[in-house]
Parts: sequence; structure tokens; C-alpha cells
Amino acid sequence: MLAFLGKRDYPTDGVEDYCRNLSNALAQKGCELKVERVGWAEMGWAVALWRLWRQSRGSAGRWALVQYAALAWSRHGFSSGFLAVLGVLRARRVRLAVVFHDWRPYEGTRLVDRVKRVCQKLVMRYAYRWSQAAILTVPLEQVSWLPPEASKAAFIPIGANIPPAFCGSGDPPVERHGQDGHATSRRGHGSKTIAVFTITDGGDISKEVSDIVLTARKAAERVTRIRLVTFGRGSAEAEPQFRRALEGSTVEFSALGILPPEEVSEVLANADVSLFVRGRVSTQRGTAIASIASGVPLVAYADPFLPNPLAESGIVPVVYLNSKQLADATSRVLTDDQLWRELRDRSWLAHEKYFSWKAIAGRFLEVLHYA
Repeated sequence: MLAFLGKRDYPTDGVEDYCRNLSNALAQKGCELKVERVGWAEMGWAVALWRLWRQSRGSAGRWALVQYAALAWSRHGFSSGFLAVLGVLRARRVRLAVVFHDWRPYEGTRLVDRVKRVCQKLVMRYAYRWSQAAILTVPLEQVSWLPPEASKAAFIPIGANIPPAFCGSGDPPVERHGQDGHATSRRGHGSKTIAVFTITDGGDISKEVSDIVLTARKAAERVTRIRLVTFGRGSAEAEPQFRRALEGSTVEFSALGILPPEEVSEVLANADVSLFVRGRVSTQRGTAIASIASGVPLVAYADPFLPNPLAESGIVPVVYLNSKQLADATSRVLTDDQLWRELRDRSWLAHEKYFSWKAIAGRFLEVLHYA
């Protein structure tokens, strides 16, 4: 099989990580996935499409997993070039499977935003029509532009782009220990760590910072020692806002910036709870899946009813933008050891069943009729 990506994202590229992890998992099942990039941003569309034509020679009958994210195929979100890529591959008689990492058109009220939205909907509808299979990273009922009988569409959640906390037959380890030697099943109201993986990049993040700080301050009223750790994209840039908001509190704060995947796993493994406040949690949010893969209870802004498989994971959903409920739920997880264990075990089981790359690769082979 082949996988085609558009423009590289910086400083991290989640879609590329997705393809590399999927490739490794498929290799363990005896299926090769070769990852290629269509370099239109560096060499221009004409040269990039000509190179794609040459690269795809002799690929007739092979599956190509073409990754759709609007800004990967356009500098400003007008992703019509994506259809040109599909056209080249169709001419080569490649079997097309489009993986929709962006499934919802971009929002906005300006005229340019409305035009952009129309363009993106047209591109996604034509991409679905031209493909032999369409992979969505969210449940199909959430996708309004799919036709009523979307027989070619399948839901496959994404996996975590970090090493999981455990790799085995599904039985989680009895205990884990942090860097300071104390067990992460910590009982009582001693030292606890709240982790936040990624802060919104750019824009006004004052509400996001305010909600996280309120949660940490409230937890510090019930726990002897609270540590707040932010890491990933946006965390270094947001550090000054966090420090100003935490002045006068007993909360210990660290902003770690962008870390290698192994260090992300270590930070999450040493946390007692993780927060997700960047919109509503969903199966396409890799930072949320990372907490599930690490067996860390996740308190997250969410829709009223969590869809499966998130509902089977160790997630405590709270009403979107309700910071008081976010703080109360986090304190409850930090002080209720039985609840903490239940959430941990649910995440481990959900990861093994749905979110592990082994499970995702198996689902791909099933959808593409390899299994």
C-alpha cells in the first residue's frame, strides 16, 4: 500500500506520525505501507503532480491512503489541489482510500470563510465520490456531508503518537511508579500532578488558561501539594500567562515545551490526571488519545453524550466551558482512589481494544478487504 501526505506541518506533524505508526503496525501484520509526500509547497503544483505521476507508475490495483487535511493541500484552506492529486492517482488506476483527518469545514463569519467552507465541502464530497473507501476519524453520524447511504465510509479512530504505557495481552500492570518512587495509584491527599498536553496555538487563550488555573487552584485546596505541568505545542508560549495567573497560589508549575514521544509518555505516566480543554474531546484528538494510551484519567470538555469508544475510556466528561464543573471533577478524581483506578483500567482496556495501533491496523485491513 501507499500513503500520500501533503504539506508538512510545523513544529510537529501529527498526520505524518499517524502514517508512520500505521506503517509499523501494518508491517507486523505482513502488509507494507510506503509513505510519500506530495511536495507542492516546495516545488509548485505542476512539478509536484508530475512527480506524483512518475512515483505512481506501476501502482495500478494497489491501495493508496491519501491523507486529507485542508491546510496540507492549501496555504489558506482552499484545498481544491487535493482533487488534482486524486485525479492523477485515478488515472493510474490506483485504488483510493481517503483518510479524512479534517472532516468538518473550517468555521468563520467573514466572506472568505464562507467561500472557503463551500470549497472544502465540495472537495470532501468529490473525494468521497472518487474513492473506493473513505476513512473517518470520528463516528459517521457526526459527518453531515456524507450521503445518506455512505456504504464506502468507515470509522477508524486515531491512535496515540507516543509509546503506550503498556504493551501486552490486555492485562494492565498492577502498579506504576513515578520518578520520585511513589506509586501512581497514590492514596490520600498527598502530592498530585495535573498534566495538560498542548495549549491552543495562537489566538486568545485567556479562557483556556483561566479554566486550567482555576482547576489547579481548586485542587490545591483539597490536596497537600499540586503540580501543574503543561507540555506540547503552545505550552512554552503560554508559560508567562500561566505564571501570572498562578501568582500567590501554592500550585507548582512547569512548562516543558515540545518533547520527544518517549518523554511525553513519561510525563503522562507520572501524572495523576490529565485535562482536555481545547474544545470538545473527540476521537480525532491525539492529545486526548495519548492520555488513554497512558492509562491516565482524563477530565475533558465534551458533548452531552460521549460517543463510543470514548465512552468506554477513562474520561470524565464535563459541560463545555463550565470551568467550575471541570475543577470539581478534577478534584474528585484526585481524591477518590477507587474512581482513579476504575478510570485507569477503563482506559487501558479501551486502548487495547480500539486505540492501539495493532487494533487500528487490523481495522484498516478489514475495511480494505485484506483480512
